[in-house]
Amino acid sequence: MSDLVTVILAAGKGTRMKSKLPKVLHKAAGKSMVQHVIDAAKAAGAKRNIVVTGFGGEEVRQALGSEIEFAEQKEQLGTGHAVLQTAELLKDEQGTVMVLCGDTPLLTGDLLKNLYESHVKAQAKATVLTAIMPDATGYGRIIRAEDGSVLKIVEHKDATEAERAVKEVNSGIYCFDARALFDSLKQVTNDNAQGEYYLPDVLEILQKQGEKIWAVAADDYESTLGINSRLQLSGAEKILRRRKNEELMAEGVTIMDPDTTYVDADVKIGRDTVIYPQTWIEGNTVIGEDCEVGPCVRLQNVKMGNKVMGQFGYYHDCVIDDGVILGQFNHIRPDSHLMAGVKMGNFVEVKNSVIGEGSKLPHLSYIGDTDMGSGVNMGCGTITVNYDGKTKFRTKIGNDAFVGCNSNLVAPVEVEDGAYIGAGSTITKKVPSNNLAIARARQTNIEGWADKRK
Repeated sequence: MSDLVTVILAAGKGTRMKSKLPKVLHKAAGKSMVQHVIDAAKAAGAKRNIVVTGFGGEEVRQALGSEIEFAEQKEQLGTGHAVLQTAELLKDEQGTVMVLCGDTPLLTGDLLKNLYESHVKAQAKATVLTAIMPDATGYGRIIRAEDGSVLKIVEHKDATEAERAVKEVNSGIYCFDARALFDSLKQVTNDNAQGEYYLPDVLEILQKQGEKIWAVAADDYESTLGINSRLQLSGAEKILRRRKNEELMAEGVTIMDPDTTYVDADVKIGRDTVIYPQTWIEGNTVIGEDCEVGPCVRLQNVKMGNKVMGQFGYYHDCVIDDGVILGQFNHIRPDSHLMAGVKMGNFVEVKNSVIGEGSKLPHLSYIGDTDMGSGVNMGCGTITVNYDGKTKFRTKIGNDAFVGCNSNLVAPVEVEDGAYIGAGSTITKKVPSNNLAIARARQTNIEGWADKRK
């Protein structure tokens, strides 16, 4: 088992975000920044993940749940001080502590695993994750010794011209020998302009003790980028969605226009499914094989089977089985289940309902709080009247029932197997099996009425 433990720094307010929400809870590709970091740490094999909270700590704890351990930094006194808050939780750890930043959502499990394994292989007391920046202005430069170890990290403002020419920079992500880390943190002072305790000072302390400091460069500098503003967040969003689209296409999904297709990080899509432009696929959505989705469809937390076709619609928190055909401008709302072979036409809304196999909802209908059997035909303009102003009631429709156009089914009401309802009826009582129900006023024609009106 891995001896890797992560400490994720998430105490900052993020003033440049100009938000009431803690910075690390801002989302990119459907997940909070800090959740991206946690997922990368888990993928790297971390056995424990500890998040250091501060501003908005209770919100962060609620968002991340009970699987994560937490430490609190009551005063934001620097990165070294933040890590020190985990000392009690980690007092028995003898392995590696990886320190991560909660605002780096582009990290990957492969990158962190490589950092950890390189740290162990080098037998270093500390290892720095670095990046080769096209423009390194403002970053601390990594100055290496001939053997590849870290000679020093020099801040941009303190660097010589030769040192500023170095493109390798400090990402702010480290691996430490656990005991060496906490022994050194006790020696870190706040003798600086900000009066804070800085984590990089640990490296200098270890070097003075003659310990080895190693560095590992990321293959792609983008993976190490920290997010401090809404503009940078939008940049991270683009990168994450590009990665996701490329991953899906490599697995056999056709995405017609990746630039206008927005897929969240945790979405799963089967091979030979085609995604048309202007489509949003969000949350924990799972789409099967051989589907055609879009254009202009938004899915949130949808479980979709194979060979489903849908365009110009909004579906969320619902289940759509194999072979369902969804026409234009449909809204499938939470707790709905469309069973195999259902056909929906245009302008249909379904809410908290089960639609049986092969049933048809051609167009202009509202089906709410309904249990519908198989082979049912709902005429155009049919409404299930489910709300009396205080309580929602259910409608039950049996197999092979036929409901004529412009009908109202006033719940609670039941239409049994094989029953028929005449067009324009308002049904308030049970319709027995194989009966025809007609509930509308008799037509009256008044002679000469139009002439009198004129």
